[in-house]
Amino acid sequence: MINGAHLLLFSRDAERDRAFLRDVLGFDAVDAGDGWLIFGLPPAELATHPTQGEPTCELYLMCDDIAVTIGELQESGVEITRPVSNEGWGLLTALRLPSGAEIGLYEPKHPRPAGM
Repeated sequence: MINGAHLLLFSRDAERDRAFLRDVLGFDAVDAGDGWLIFGLPPAELATHPTQGEPTCELYLMCDDIAVTIGELQESGVEITRPVSNEGWGLLTALRLPSGAEIGLYEPKHPRPAGM
């Protein structure tokens, strides 16, 4: 039985992004050897969206209150890269990692699976 998921974040500055995930977002980590950090993540959910283009995967962090979370992130020096938009299923924005990559952030408004 599948008991979890392992997400990969490809980075042009992995050390700084690892420090960001650990120090700014507060994700617990273990050293898998030689400083290679593996981060524990909050509970997750998976959605499959139809597309006419190339299949892709995207990462979105979720929060209970997007305005409060944005304020906390900005106090830590995190750049919010998109204004909050109401997509119906949730309130959506994005934040910039030290490497320049963006990660989506949203406050879900859709029904949530049990255990979330």
